[in-house]
Amino acid sequence: MDKMNLLIIEDNNDINDMIVQYLHSHDFKCQQAYSGTEGLLYFKTHEYDLIILDLMLPGMDGETVLSKIRETSEIPIIVLTAKDSLNSKVEILGAGADDYLCKPFELEELLARIHVQLRKRNKTSSNSSIFKKLVLNSEKFDASIDETPLMLTKHEYYILELLIKNPKRVFTKQEIYEYAWNDSYYGDDKTINVHISNIRKKIGKITDEEYIKTVWGIGFKMAE
Repeated sequence: MDKMNLLIIEDNNDINDMIVQYLHSHDFKCQQAYSGTEGLLYFKTHEYDLIILDLMLPGMDGETVLSKIRETSEIPIIVLTAKDSLNSKVEILGAGADDYLCKPFELEELLARIHVQLRKRNKTSSNSSIFKKLVLNSEKFDASIDETPLMLTKHEYYILELLIKNPKRVFTKQEIYEYAWNDSYYGDDKTINVHISNIRKKIGKITDEEYIKTVWGIGFKMAE
């Protein structure tokens, strides 16, 4: 079995080396990058299974790197940050990070979070979920209508997955957030509303039929 290949973007040599040595001892391959520009170059020219990204980088900062990666890829990204406020956490996850760790952190916790993201990424099912003409493909983390792909982001996929697998149930924004982001909900309604709106727009390019219904005061469900 091939080793998982990780990209470590961290400008602090000691921290970068410490992470890489520890992950090597747990049978991962690692590519080291020490700036945002270098990390983005490696990402564009090589294949990786997961990225560990520091936010405070020289030149191109981590937020910019994250944004540029998310333009083309849903690769799992764990952010390292010195910011520990609730607002910072919401911003990091809202910008597209899958998880984050505050410095200083324990290597054992980083390893555990890496395994969680890789399990989620590699979780596949032989059965596709179908609702009306919408087919959910868990292997590609996407959905299609009349064989036309929706080109979903990872979080959009997880939102649809939750709704489709329970089509008669109304889900609150908290339930949707905690499922799709695998994290605690802090009343961030805007994030859910934006993602639901984006899913509807992608569906609307293919069909006029309604697929997601807003249940005012409660949340969302599939439109029967």
